[in-house]
Amino acid sequence: MRLNIKNETGRLKSVVLGQPNSLGPVPTLEESYDAKSYYSIEHNIYPKEVDIINEMNAFEAVLKKYDVEVLRPSIIKDYNQVFSRDVAFVIDDKMIISNVIADRADEQEAYKSVFEKVAWRKIINLPETAHIEGGDVIVWNDFLFIGTCFSEDYRNYKTARTNEYAIEILKEYFPKKRIIDLELKKNDKVPFEGILHLDCTFNPIGEDKCIIYKNGFVDESDYRLIIDIFGEENCFHINDDEMFEMFPNIFSISPEIVVSDKAFTRMNNHLRNEWGMTVEEIPYREISKMGGLLRCSTMPLVRE
Repeated sequence: MRLNIKNETGRLKSVVLGQPNSLGPVPTLEESYDAKSYYSIEHNIYPKEVDIINEMNAFEAVLKKYDVEVLRPSIIKDYNQVFSRDVAFVIDDKMIISNVIADRADEQEAYKSVFEKVAWRKIINLPETAHIEGGDVIVWNDFLFIGTCFSEDYRNYKTARTNEYAIEILKEYFPKKRIIDLELKKNDKVPFEGILHLDCTFNPIGEDKCIIYKNGFVDESDYRLIIDIFGEENCFHINDDEMFEMFPNIFSISPEIVVSDKAFTRMNNHLRNEWGMTVEEIPYREISKMGGLLRCSTMPLVRE
């Protein structure tokens, strides 16, 4: 397989979609590793496997409607494998294997059949202390936007998934990219007060547009930099409640076609009516209760 990911919106040809089967029991509060899951467990609304299967089947159907090759990881019994974005990610023609948190370390074995399709010289294995997950990495042509946490309490946050060391290594592998690190607010238990990954607060769509949540960044200058790059008129701003519902985390099949949650009425109408996009709406409310949405569920391998 010839990997090719230059940006977030080029016509999608091949993708890995997460696996909804055999999720296992509802985790305890202590076992949760993101604020949204913590909230769902605490309020007794954690999703049922049958509902997650139905939502992911709807997503797969849309992908196949547009002739996208859909690969799936093998099933690990009693293990949450919905969010493939964080296991590995592709930049240009290289696949970076993430150093995920310990809670998810076994997950990568299920992707062996995917990794075997990639030439070994195109796979980058990071040093053990370089932590990064695909949800924090947004590829946008000459730019690499990377969400991170510079706090001295980094090791104390389960939601801090990408560190400064990993960013420095990516600079070495991709010296021609303009790498922009964006510090995100972190909170392990209150989803209104922290951001798990960069794609939960910022996501490019189309040719030159983006969805953005201002209050997800520690420093307002990071937010302002994105506005300067994309232009105010090309940014769709979401509010606190919409961030909680995970509005930014939609998925592009092409510059003209996005897959979005059908509950995102205000944004979906804007994308259609103001920006002329085709919005494929599917139900994804149950999966959102586990701290991720559509982009989180995918690992794009090839885009035109």
